[in-house]
Amino acid sequence: MTTLMMILGIVVFAVGLLFSIAWHELGHLSTAKLFGIRVPQYMVGFGPTIFSRKKGDTEYGIKAIPLGGYIRMIGMFPPGPDGRLEARSTSPWRGMIEDARSAAFEELKPGDETRLFYTRKPWKRVIVMFAGPFMNLILAVAIFLGVMMTFGISTQTTTVGKVSDCVIQQSENRTKCEKGDTAAPAKAAGLKLGDKIVGFQGKPVDDWSTLQGQIRETIGPATITVERDGKQVDLHANLIKNQVSKTDGDGGYVEGKYVYAGFLGFTPATGIVKQGFGDSVNRMGDMMENGVESLIALPSKVPDLWDAAFGDGDRKQDSPMGVVGAARVGGEVFTLDIPPENQVAMMLFLVAGFNLSLFLFNMLPLLPLDGGHIAGALWESVRRKAAKLLKRPDPGPFDVAKLMPVAYVVAGIFICFTILVLIADVVNPVRIS
Repeated sequence: MTTLMMILGIVVFAVGLLFSIAWHELGHLSTAKLFGIRVPQYMVGFGPTIFSRKKGDTEYGIKAIPLGGYIRMIGMFPPGPDGRLEARSTSPWRGMIEDARSAAFEELKPGDETRLFYTRKPWKRVIVMFAGPFMNLILAVAIFLGVMMTFGISTQTTTVGKVSDCVIQQSENRTKCEKGDTAAPAKAAGLKLGDKIVGFQGKPVDDWSTLQGQIRETIGPATITVERDGKQVDLHANLIKNQVSKTDGDGGYVEGKYVYAGFLGFTPATGIVKQGFGDSVNRMGDMMENGVESLIALPSKVPDLWDAAFGDGDRKQDSPMGVVGAARVGGEVFTLDIPPENQVAMMLFLVAGFNLSLFLFNMLPLLPLDGGHIAGALWESVRRKAAKLLKRPDPGPFDVAKLMPVAYVVAGIFICFTILVLIADVVNPVRIS
C-alpha cells in the first residue's frame, strides 16, 4: 500500500509539473499571437512527440520527456549579415543545440516578414518573454493564497505542546536536565500540557509570534492567563534571563544564533491555522524574499551538494532539489500518516513552490533564460532612445544572437548543476521530516 501511495504521489506531482510547464508556455504563446508573431510550435516536454495536433499555423503537442517545454517563434533573432531570418525556440535546452542563425530557416513562409519577433517594439517583446514566468507567478500566488486562506498552514500556536523541566542554555544542545539545573519557570508556575495561553500580563494574545515577543521582553514576575478545561486560569511565573535562539521576527529561529532574553520554558504546539488575506500576503512576501535569497545562495551550496552526492555528507533540508527530488518528496507526501486534506495541501504547496522557483529562475538576466531576452529588449530600447535624444542614427534591433557564446556557457553551467542535483536526489535525497 505504501509503494502504491508513493507512486500515486509521484504521478500527481508529475501532472502538476506538466500543467505548470504548459501554463508557462501558454503565457508566451498567447502574448506572441496577440502581437501578431507567428508561432509554428507549442510543445510540452522534450524528445519524441507522443501527441500533436495542428490548429491554424501552430502545432500543439506533448513530448516524451516531461522536463520542460517550449514554443517556437519566427524571427527570434534579427537577420545576420547575410540577411537570413530564423525561427528560434524559447527552450534553453534546444538553444544549446541550435545555431543562432540557421535553425528552422525553412519554416519561414511568404508573409512572415510582418510576423517576426525581432520586428516588434521592445516593450512588446518584453511582455512576450515575461508572460511565461509571470504565469508561473500567478499560479504560485493563487495556490499559496488559496491553501492558506481556505485550509490553513502548519503554524505554532499558543497552546502548550511541552513544558520544560529545567533551564538549559540553548547553545548547550542538550535536552536532559542535570543536577544543579534550575526548574523552568513554566513548570514552577503550574503550566500544563494542553493549556492554551490566551493572555499575558493582562493583555489578550492569540498568536505565537506576539506571545513569544512578550515573553522575551519580560524578566521577573508575570501573569499568564490560560484556558484549561473550558475555564480561564491565571498562573504566576517568575521569568528569568536565559540564552535562547535568535528569532527571525515571525516566530521562527535563526540556526546557530543566540540571544539572552526572558525565558518561560515551554514548547508551543503546532496546528493547522487558517490565515487571513493580510497574513497570507505577508507570508507570500516572505516566501518571495526567501526564494530570492536561496537563488543567490545557490553557488555556495555546491560544495554541500557535492559532498552529499559523492561523499559522506548529510543532505540538508534546505538543499536545492531538482524535478526528480521534488517528485520523490511528492511521493512521500502521500505516504505520510496524516489526513488526506493535509496531504493535498502539502502537494499543492509543493507545486506552488516549484512555480515560484520557475518564476525567479527565469527572471535571471542571462541567456538562454527568458530574463536574458528581456534584458536584450530593454537594452535595445535604451540605446534607441539615447540615439534619438542625441540625434544620432537609429542603431536598429539589438542582436541578441551575439550573446549566444555567453548563453552556451550559462547553459553548460546549468546542465552541470542539474546533473549534480539529480545525482544527489537519487543517492542522498531530501526527505520529509
